[in-house]
Amino acid sequence: MSKVYVCRNWFPDVLDGLAQVHEMRVWWGDDGPPQDVLLAEVRGIGGLIPVGNPIGAEVMNAAPELRVISNFGDGCDHIDVAEATRRGIPVGHTPDVLTETTADLVFTLLLAAARRIVEGDAFARQGKWRTHAHLDLPGVDVNHATLGIVGLGKIGMQVAKRAKGFDMRVLYYGRTRKVNMESLLGVEYVADLHSLLSQSDFISLNTPLTDQTRHMIGADEFAVMKPTAILINAARGSIVDQKALYEALKSHRILRAAIDVTETEPIPPDDPLLTLDSLTIVPHIGSAVPATRKKMMAMAVDQLIAGLRGDRIPHCINPSVYGKNPAA
Repeated sequence: MSKVYVCRNWFPDVLDGLAQVHEMRVWWGDDGPPQDVLLAEVRGIGGLIPVGNPIGAEVMNAAPELRVISNFGDGCDHIDVAEATRRGIPVGHTPDVLTETTADLVFTLLLAAARRIVEGDAFARQGKWRTHAHLDLPGVDVNHATLGIVGLGKIGMQVAKRAKGFDMRVLYYGRTRKVNMESLLGVEYVADLHSLLSQSDFISLNTPLTDQTRHMIGADEFAVMKPTAILINAARGSIVDQKALYEALKSHRILRAAIDVTETEPIPPDDPLLTLDSLTIVPHIGSAVPATRKKMMAMAVDQLIAGLRGDRIPHCINPSVYGKNPAA
């Protein structure tokens, strides 16, 4: 039996299965544990389930017996994977289970921004509803528009499938061309990012955050977009240069943006982005459907148990750790 720490008390019935085989401690607060609490709690643990918590060398140093990190979530940019790999610690994540749920949110944001749903709701609640409200809140047609998808991974593919229901022309850009998906999904490959941006009415960012994609969308990219373009980001906030996004919206370089993620989360309440009516923002709820998140926690628990048992984690993002001894 190993000691394990879980950074959020979600789905106690799922966590009960972990508590039956290992000595489990759980953070009971509404948000994740503060760093000082986390550093104290990880002492002596063999397994860790982070929920968006920054996990770097400081945490790993505080937990010298740590053998497995099983992330609650698909993206692991909050975990220093290189440091975990150096120490021989496998890092698991939860792909696939949130794919369709997140794609639904992407298209929700797209439609909400196109038809100004949030602004319309505010109009109605604030007594601004007039007979000719359509003149106050002119929207944009989604049908037959061009959607540019940056990153045709599993979520990007699901976004493309939804776009076809609106008879959209779908372009995609990524590191590798996926010819087999082009005929299946009816999408067109564009080899140059700026070319895709300049042709698209809507742009959906569905790429993971890496050193290569950090600030992939900045001032130069906004400069080539249509002035009527709408940007959707439900991937990671740092894919977009947030200051450049603010300037692009404020100067009407692009029409609108709808985002589920920001560079700093939660976004500070005094961030200038929040002053713009042309921005629709929600608080990182891409996977926020209870059934989906319960599956994510179940996968994180299963992978933690497997890793502590000495088995290979099914969804490991640093598989090179297997067959290597941890660094001294």
